Amino acid sequence: FHSRIQSDTKIKQVRSLVFTASTHPIIRASSTLDKSVGKKFLVDRNPDTCWTSQQVVHLLHPLMHLTNLIPTQGLPQYIQLSFASPVTPRRLVLTFQGGFVGIRCSVEYQVPDSAEWCFAMNVYPEDTNRKQIFELDPAASYPAHALKLTFHESSDFFGRITLYNLDVEGSDASCINT
Repeated sequence: FHSRIQSDTKIKQVRSLVFTASTHPIIRASSTLDKSVGKKFLVDRNPDTCWTSQQVVHLLHPLMHLTNLIPTQGLPQYIQLSFASPVTPRRLVLTFQGGFVGIRCSVEYQVPDSAEWCFAMNVYPEDTNRKQIFELDPAASYPAHALKLTFHESSDFFGRITLYNLDVEGSDASCINT
């Protein structure tokens, strides 16, 4: 989306933070099933690629063989986006694979020059394949240098999350004159 900001007598164009393969932020993920479904596919805008988290597997006993593994829910899972310059996020656009949806997600951010995560809000995606848009709380307009999505619940029994697209829309906080 694009918006215009009036700054005294001139109008400045504010860019959308919709990421492309060449301009995406640094991405960290709690886990990745394998390279074919890696974190780089979150922002490539290709409907045929995705990120899939691992399920967590624990041993019954440290001395038992690999055939004696018990699958347990792999939650929580997270995705962290670190930006080159501060941004003001306004909307999250998420496209999951139905059956592998993070149905309860907390959104946190880091302000510039801080290592602490600040809670922004919870979002509750539906268990569906379609694109879902979440407006971030306008009262919490904040310049952020990082954004973190933590998935606390999944529609998958083993806690896996499959996300085909992640867009963050908003403005580049460094281009706004106050």
